[in-house]
Amino acid sequence: MQISGLQKMTLLDFPGKVACTVFTGGCNMRCPFCHNALLVKEAADLEVIPEETVLSYLEKRRGILDGVAITGGEPLLWPKTRDFIEKVRALGFLVKLDTNGSKPAFLKELVRDGLLDYVAVDIKNSKEKYAATCGVPGFDLAPVEETVEFLLSDPVPYEFRTTVVSELHEVSDFVKIGEWIRGAEKYFLQAFVSHEELVGSEPLHAASKEEMEAMLEAVKPYVGEASIRGL
Repeated sequence: MQISGLQKMTLLDFPGKVACTVFTGGCNMRCPFCHNALLVKEAADLEVIPEETVLSYLEKRRGILDGVAITGGEPLLWPKTRDFIEKVRALGFLVKLDTNGSKPAFLKELVRDGLLDYVAVDIKNSKEKYAATCGVPGFDLAPVEETVEFLLSDPVPYEFRTTVVSELHEVSDFVKIGEWIRGAEKYFLQAFVSHEELVGSEPLHAASKEEMEAMLEAVKPYVGEASIRGL
């Protein structure tokens, strides 16, 4: 597993927990709004943090940190992500995984073996707009649909979330997303934050507070809990 970043403490990335965040390099999507552009486009050129360095840090933080959030990039592109998770859990930490949902078999394996405590899956957009939103022409949505179906069976605590971009999303998309993830435990709309290093080259903008609230109301009837992050 290529570890390309480490945030030593966060109160935001693992709901209800004090955690650190491990960033993996590489991704199989090219979402134009992704603010981890270097992890996506230039992963091969980034300095790699040795796994031993992270595990040593965690060992010293026993009793201080509750868990580790693993994000990217896309962590499930790396087969050795499992080995890393097993080592983290052996130290007594909880594990949260952020994924784009494109590797359902690997996700199911980790969940069924009791290696994950929380899973967050990005729902990029309505099905019709998925390819354009994730930046991959002709994107095969079937693996993401499989991931959604799996999590809707409640095998592990989870959330779905969508980063809202004015140029890519409209209220009707959230009706369709709601119909797709009907019955989900938690769903969050995340405000897009402009950044110097985005994957795409076209300028993008955050939706207004009023637009975000209208999108939230559109999806609320379909999910157990829905709210906005970042406003």
